Amino acid sequence: MTDTAVSAPVTPQARRQWALTALCITEITSWGVLYYAFPVLAPSISLDTGWSLPAVTGAFSVSQIVAAVAGIAVGRWLDRRGPRAVMTAGSVLAVPTVIGIAYAPTYELFLLAWAVAGLAMAATFYPPAFAALTRWYGPDRVRAFTALTLVAGLASTVFAPLTAMLNQHLDWRATYLVLAVVVGVVTIPLHASLTLPWPQDGHHDHVSGPGVAAVIARSRAFLALLATMAIGGFGVYAVVINQVPLLTERGLDTHLAAWALGLGGLGQVLGRLGYAPLQRHTSPRGRTAIILAACAATTVLLGLIPSPPLLLVAAAVLVGMTRGVFTLLQATAVSDRWGTAAYGRLSGLLSAPLMLAIALAPWGGAALAQALGGYPALFVVLGVMTAAGALLALATRPRAGQPASRC
Repeated sequence: MTDTAVSAPVTPQARRQWALTALCITEITSWGVLYYAFPVLAPSISLDTGWSLPAVTGAFSVSQIVAAVAGIAVGRWLDRRGPRAVMTAGSVLAVPTVIGIAYAPTYELFLLAWAVAGLAMAATFYPPAFAALTRWYGPDRVRAFTALTLVAGLASTVFAPLTAMLNQHLDWRATYLVLAVVVGVVTIPLHASLTLPWPQDGHHDHVSGPGVAAVIARSRAFLALLATMAIGGFGVYAVVINQVPLLTERGLDTHLAAWALGLGGLGQVLGRLGYAPLQRHTSPRGRTAIILAACAATTVLLGLIPSPPLLLVAAAVLVGMTRGVFTLLQATAVSDRWGTAAYGRLSGLLSAPLMLAIALAPWGGAALAQALGGYPALFVVLGVMTAAGALLALATRPRAGQPASRC
C-alpha cells in the first residue's frame, strides 16, 4: 500500500467540519462553566460569604460589561487574523480566572476575578465563533450557525444540573475548581486546533473596507438594530438569570428549578431547528420582530403561571425555545442586512450594547423584582419591554442606496 493511500489529503470541507465540531464542544463548555454555573451557585455564594445576592450578581454583571467592551477589539482582531489565537488565549485565561472566583478571600478580589472572566468570555463565547463560521462557511453559514447553537444550546441542560449535583457534594468553591479543570482540559486544545486558513477576502457579499463599515455603523438602521438587540437581550437574559428565583418563589425546590433551567436548554435546541425555515420565508426586519414578540409572549406567560410545577417547567421550555432563536438572530443580524466583509467589526459593535444589556440583566432583574414585590411581576415587565424591542425592530431596514439584502 502506498503512502498516498495510507494518508489521503484532508479536504477543505473536512477541515471546516472539524472546526465546526471543535467549536460546538468549546462553546457548550465555555458557556456552561463561565455563565450557566453562576445562577445555580449564586445563592450558595451569598449564603457562604455573607455578601448580598445583588452584590454577588453585580460582580457577575461586571464580567458582562468587560466582555462587551473587549468584544469590539476582539471583532477587529478576528477580521484581520482569525479565531485561533484569540480563542485559545481566552481558554487559557479562563482557568486561573475561575480558580480566582472560587478562592477570592474578599469581595473586591471576587469582583476583580469576574472582571477578568469578562475577557475570557469575549474571546470564547458566541461572537468569535460566529465570525469564524461566517468567514469559513460563507453562504452556507446559517447551517453552520444552526449546528453550533443546537449543540451549544445544551450548555444549560448539561451544566446547570451538573453544577447542582457537584454542589450537593462539594461547596461552591470546590465546585468552581472542578469546573476550572473541565474548561481548561476541554477548550484549550480544541481552540488551538483551529488551523483552518483565514480567508482575507472571502465572501464579501455586499460591502468591503472599513470606511463602508463606518458609514453603516452610523446609519439609522444600524443604530435601531443596536437598540433592538440591546432591549431584547436585556429581556431574554434577565429571564435566564432570574428564572431559578422565580421558580423557587413559586414553590419549586432549587434542584428542580435548576433542572427546569436545564430543560430550557433543550427548548433552545428545538427552537433553533425552526430558524432556517423562518429565514427562508421572512425578511431580516420581519423575523426580528416576530422572534422578539415570541420572546415577550413566553416571558409574560411564565410570569403569570402560578402552578403546578409541571406547567411551570413546560413554560420554561417555551422560554428556552424563543431564547434559542434569539441567539441565531444575533448571529445573522449583520450579515443578513449588510453582508459578511466587515462582519467582525460590525458584529463587535452590535455585541457591545447587547453585552452591556446582558451585563445589567442579572443585577437589574433582581433590583426590579425587589421594587415590584416579586419575580412574577418582574417577568411581566420584562415581557412588555421585549415587546417594545419587537416594535423597534421595524426600523432596522437599511435605506435605499446602502448595501443590503432583502429586508
